[in-house]
Amino acid sequence: MISFIKNSSMKNHLSNFSAMRASVFLFTSFVLLSTQTLFSQNISSKKLQEKVDDPYIPVEKDKMERSPGYSYEGSLFFMNQVNVDDNGNNIVGDAANEPSIAVDPTNPDRIVIGWRQFDNVNSNFRQAGYGYSDDAGHTWTFPGVIDPGNFRSDPVLDFDADGNFYYNSLGVDDGNMWCDVYRITDGGFEWDDGVYAIGGDKQWMRIDRTEGLGAGNIYAAWNQKFSTCGIGSFTRSTDEGESYENCVPVDGNPFWATLAIGPDGELYEAGVTDEYRDGVIVVKSNNAKLAGSEIDWDMKTWVKLDGELSGWTNVNPAGLLGQAWVDVDRSNGPGHGYVYVMAAVQRISIYDPGDIMFSRSTDGGFTWDDPIRINDDVTFANTQWMGTMSVAPDGRIDVIWLDTRLAPADHIDNSALYYSYSVDHGLTWSVNEKLTDLFDPHLGYPNQNKMGDYFDMVSDEGGAHLAWANTLNGEEDVYYAHITPEVVVGLDKKKAENTSYNLRNYPNPFSNHTSVLYYLPDEENVNLTLYDSFGKKIKVLVNQIQEKGSHELLVDVSGLSTGIYYARLEVNSSSDITKLVIIK
Repeated sequence: MISFIKNSSMKNHLSNFSAMRASVFLFTSFVLLSTQTLFSQNISSKKLQEKVDDPYIPVEKDKMERSPGYSYEGSLFFMNQVNVDDNGNNIVGDAANEPSIAVDPTNPDRIVIGWRQFDNVNSNFRQAGYGYSDDAGHTWTFPGVIDPGNFRSDPVLDFDADGNFYYNSLGVDDGNMWCDVYRITDGGFEWDDGVYAIGGDKQWMRIDRTEGLGAGNIYAAWNQKFSTCGIGSFTRSTDEGESYENCVPVDGNPFWATLAIGPDGELYEAGVTDEYRDGVIVVKSNNAKLAGSEIDWDMKTWVKLDGELSGWTNVNPAGLLGQAWVDVDRSNGPGHGYVYVMAAVQRISIYDPGDIMFSRSTDGGFTWDDPIRINDDVTFANTQWMGTMSVAPDGRIDVIWLDTRLAPADHIDNSALYYSYSVDHGLTWSVNEKLTDLFDPHLGYPNQNKMGDYFDMVSDEGGAHLAWANTLNGEEDVYYAHITPEVVVGLDKKKAENTSYNLRNYPNPFSNHTSVLYYLPDEENVNLTLYDSFGKKIKVLVNQIQEKGSHELLVDVSGLSTGIYYARLEVNSSSDITKLVIIK
């Protein structure tokens, strides 16, 4: 077994492996030529997108124009721009896309997002951008890039059970493609020098956060056709990222794939293959968790989605509709071990340019239910794309996507962010919820005609943490969003639709005191209750009959810690809710 060890600096790191990469590249070139000849019509053999088209040109960010950073605050959804300056302003003329996110499970206020950073929208040269928040995503710091001046792409972030962060970054040099993984292990926000991790184009990474034999293992997979590795598209680290084992093949050679880890440390990979076009394949390894083992792929199963994961579409011309997503129910509930697959696909049984299709397995991935469509629009002309899925520790399934259903006729690709969730293991889904205004995804292309190929999301009991890109500010920027499902605080959406209580609070955020305001159209019996982000009741604020009209209540929260809370107003059979953000 071959392992590659961390070097003291990036320059030494590149030098030490240059000879190895050159020899591997000769073999890789042979593999690529042979493979591309055999699959000349294969969608994975399109023109390589991750390459150095433009030289690196340093920019003076302090001299670039500024505009207000974009943010939105709602009762169950808020979002803030991440790639901002020290004053929270947008830097005009740069671009950022293809974000990935890590959330510290020991301190959910601590979040890091990585992305492809384009310092100048007129240049295709990209670097490993990142930003961080220590107040649950309400404010962001953008320190710059990892490995300044070197071409970096395809950022993938993850975290371990102890709250250490990992950043897997694709490097490209003279046709060679490899990955380095950077770490933050001290509870702060500064990355180390990185560890060579083999890899290749469109890699994905997942870390085992179970308490089993594979705890702390890091797994990575990529597109075998674009890598210095040659034969093989998977590696692992069993020493917390100090070294990575030599690459090994994955059964079926999936690409545009993602990874997931089950409750017992079982490893899943789901992606597109040359063999199956109507959906994806899912492969599984039960022994990848065992250090020193020769990895076996115990299962390869075709999951029908009634559609193809197509790339290079009008809505995202040089990019994908999105990647295939796989995740597992790790709760102790009745869905324990269920496996889920979701992807945005171009439909086959009907013509639809993009639908969010979902399937599940209740037997560890061996058999799969017939696919269902999550988006609930009524026509076949809309495009749902950049779909992303994650599963909360309590088994709730969260799905987001971009959607053109409300786009005007003269801007048919204009998209908004939509959301739906399931609390019955994917059998039924909540009514699709539009979260944002429409935006034109074609604005601010960084000389590449795409918004990237994926967004990324992490779910916990309190909601979904989303890293995504949009053009709401007139250019491509990266955003953090937090989505709180109605089920988290017991809000019945159907009952709340016709309420007119205008429930709100100010100031917000606040430290110790805030005023909660609401309006009663008639004399009513009122219950106003404060909950934490997990839906746990903190305190009943009002429980009495109140007269018609406006009401204001000063709420003392000096005994509560920093975090997100909710005030829920119940009047007879109706209810309303507002979010309270406490920052100490």
